[in-house]
Amino acid sequence: MTTTASTTAEEKKVATITLTIDGKKIEAPKGVTVLEAALGAGIYIPTLCYDPDLKPYGACRLCVVEIDGMRGIVSSCTTPAADKMIVHTETTKVNQARRIAIELIMANHVGDCLTCAKNQQCELQKVARYLGIEQEHFDRLRKGTRVLPIDTSHPAFDRDHNKCILCGRCVRACQEIAGVGAIDLAYRGYAAKVSTFGDKPIHDSICESCGECIARCPTGALLPKRTRQATRQVKTICPYCGVGCSIYLGMRGNEIVEVQGDKESPVNKGGLCVKGRFGFDFVSHPSRLTKPLIRKEGKGKDIQVNGNFKDIFREATWDEALDLVARKLNLMKEKYGPDSIGVLSSAKCTNEENYLLQKFTRAVIGTNNIDHCARL
Repeated sequence: MTTTASTTAEEKKVATITLTIDGKKIEAPKGVTVLEAALGAGIYIPTLCYDPDLKPYGACRLCVVEIDGMRGIVSSCTTPAADKMIVHTETTKVNQARRIAIELIMANHVGDCLTCAKNQQCELQKVARYLGIEQEHFDRLRKGTRVLPIDTSHPAFDRDHNKCILCGRCVRACQEIAGVGAIDLAYRGYAAKVSTFGDKPIHDSICESCGECIARCPTGALLPKRTRQATRQVKTICPYCGVGCSIYLGMRGNEIVEVQGDKESPVNKGGLCVKGRFGFDFVSHPSRLTKPLIRKEGKGKDIQVNGNFKDIFREATWDEALDLVARKLNLMKEKYGPDSIGVLSSAKCTNEENYLLQKFTRAVIGTNNIDHCARL
């Protein structure tokens, strides 16, 4: 027992390191960066290009710190944490470097925060407020005059280059997570921007519309076309396929206004496809049926509906509709045999409902002609 306890203590000692950040001793897992160690201990270090799902990048230069024994200031997101390291995050040199960096970023940034859909959820706002940036800081800077057109070609989201801060999060998400590489940093200097191949509209690129770039954009450069701030969140499962991705629905009243992937889910780990992220307008669509419809007597099957159901169908109760379906299925089975009937199940039903449907198809109707829309 003594040997086992001693071995466990040694393994724990090897697996963790101890460092000092702003006079506070903390323990961190071995192999993390200084930024990750600080955030894990509840110590805030401003950053705009960091994302826990992406490789360290060190582009925004806002997470700089001073470390004893190292010359100058270093970016904490790319510096590995070491045992007995002493880190300073709030020195005069550090804060001066951060303020200069944020001023240069915001000098070329559109300042209509009140009308921006990302207002109060913008990471750039949060960093500027933390660093105490005021209007007088910009009065001495030459303002940018470049105004780029907004890309509205995609049916689900818009791209506003004027609000982009070139943090590279969208580019890295497209390359490292989606594995597509539809966008990249193009041009140089003042002309630099995030672009598709040939600078084509995003709709004409190889974008797969997964929305991973939107989920990671710290500003309003990438936003869904329909944006409303949610008042509460509901955790549920995506209804589209059989993968079972866990999601959070942003609700406003009874309307779904946004969808986020659940990072704690072992299935999707926060990732979503195009249908899971953008395909929820059907829930509150005005054409969605809320009651069963039965064709009126004398209305032929060749009549075009054209979205007007009132002239051809009438509303019915569920009992009436189910009785009609059961009667029609029996007539078809007796006249043409059970294999003349086919059943298609849906991922929008629960597993229990899908099980009952296949049982009904095989045991009651007497056929194996059943399929499912989520058969990947």
